[in-house]
Amino acid sequence: MADEQFEGLACQRLTLSCGDTVLVALQGAHVLSWVSQGRERLYLSPDNLWDGKSAIRGGVPVCFPQFNQRGTLPKHGFARNMAWQAGEAVASGDAAHIAFTLSNNPDTLATWQQAFVAVLRVALAPGQLTLTLTINNTEAQNELHFTGALHTYLAVDDIDLTELRGLGGRPEWDAVADVHGLADEVLYFDGEFDRVYTRDESAASNPLHLQDGTSTLQIEQSPSWANSVVWNPGEAKCVALADMPAHGFARMLCVEAAQVFEPISISAGGQWVGWQRLTVS
Repeated sequence: MADEQFEGLACQRLTLSCGDTVLVALQGAHVLSWVSQGRERLYLSPDNLWDGKSAIRGGVPVCFPQFNQRGTLPKHGFARNMAWQAGEAVASGDAAHIAFTLSNNPDTLATWQQAFVAVLRVALAPGQLTLTLTINNTEAQNELHFTGALHTYLAVDDIDLTELRGLGGRPEWDAVADVHGLADEVLYFDGEFDRVYTRDESAASNPLHLQDGTSTLQIEQSPSWANSVVWNPGEAKCVALADMPAHGFARMLCVEAAQVFEPISISAGGQWVGWQRLTVS
């Protein structure tokens, strides 16, 4: 593990002997970079403000305790804008991991009267990145309710040549057209794409595969997340995003492990765990 500054933000970096590396900012426990087999696998916008307060566009934002604007909190909750505490990195063979922790504090209690401890474990292995979010309800009596996501921005060479497989037949809500249906086996991306997929118990363990030219990335998530979200702003909407370059949409696709519609409930003193795993194949 190494302390590092990136665009003025305090970060931690894990590096393996094979050359794979992951860079995580203390702001939001935000994964900024994952390089595997010599290629950057995450998209990070070059037009971020990097002021330590604004949400970071790209990488893997931790959305907690609210998904998007489905509640009274700031968009995607407060966790991505707050300073997390880094633990000690642990190396084991050819792998390594580090955990980041955020607990309730006066700033969180000002908008969300809930005692909690959130932990993001970032685990790096050759060709693989696993992010595990653990939410502990430290209340003595009250339940904790939340929605959220690991809002992963994957790097692609050209969105027009990108395909996503593995969601075929799953319930799909197209948020752009506001229509419900069943997902096609292969998803293509031409214009704004914003769809939420509900976990199908019969196919819950089936991974997704992102085909990007000659590269394939396998995407898995724990069944504790009810949804998967696939998002690309498209050209027209991308121009309107102040923290994205005009053609940034062509270089990214979000594939998120998420809880969108129904909040997760954690009993007093209880715990919830959800993960997303990315594997170069």
